[in-house]
This record gives sequence, structure tokens and C-alpha cells, in this order.
Amino acid sequence: MPARADLTHKISSSIQLDVKGASTRAIRVGNSYSISGSGVATSVTSGGSTTANAIGGLGAATAGVNAVTIPDATQVTSGNSFSFANSYTQGDTVPTSAPTVGAVPAFGDITSESAGSAGTLAGTINTSGAITLTPGTGTGVTAIGQVITELTTR
Repeated sequence: MPARADLTHKISSSIQLDVKGASTRAIRVGNSYSISGSGVATSVTSGGSTTANAIGGLGAATAGVNAVTIPDATQVTSGNSFSFANSYTQGDTVPTSAPTVGAVPAFGDITSESAGSAGTLAGTINTSGAITLTPGTGTGVTAIGQVITELTTR
């Protein structure tokens, strides 16, 4: 019986050349309030009356920005140790309409990246499937090449 060999040989090559597009990320900063302390007495005065042991805080919001009440703090016993910390971050106003394309809302956390430039970015595949990639002189570029060789026997 004669020997038989069915062989299949496949070669596929591909290249992918990318240039990064411009992008902007805008994140709205929220409102926050914190208070801590020891050895102090706090009070809040509003409308002519004072409330003892009140710690203040965030009130009603207008367009996404909360009103804030900051308490008065007084050392309880003169000469004794005490600590007091109070912080408030005013949030960004909530936009009333969507921004137009290319516009960026006035938010507190914005990151922008410029678009890449192809420069001399290039890639070739010759008739034997060999790949040549040239990332070149551009910025924000990616050059990916792939060769797949498949040999099948039956």
C-alpha cells in the first residue's frame, strides 16, 4: 500500500495601525461636609436663635450645590487639650442641558488628551506573509502585526 499524506498549510498575516483620537473626561465633583473634634462645644446660630451641640452640615441643594452651615466651636475647658476639624467641599453645579459636541462642562475634575499624529506610521505585508511595521515619528500610535501559520495533516 502506498504512503499517503494530506497536508494543508495556511499562512495568514494581519496588521493593525491605530492613531489615538482626542479625548476629554469630565467628572462632576459632589458636595461633602465633615466635622470631628474633642474638648469643644459646638453651636449653630440661625434666624437669631442659637442651638447648642449642633454640628452644622449640608442643607438644601440648588442646581446641585448644597447650602452649608458651619458651627461655632468653643474650647470646653480653658487650658485643656482639644481638637477640632471641619471641612466643606462645594460641589459642581449640575448643568441644565447637555453640552454641545466638543464643549466641556465646568466640572472640578477634567482630563484632556490631544489627538495623536500618524507621522510616518506604516505597515506592509509581502507576498510570503512577512510583516514590516514602522511606528515612525508620530505620537499616540500603535502598530500591531500578527502572522499565523497552520499546518494540518490527515
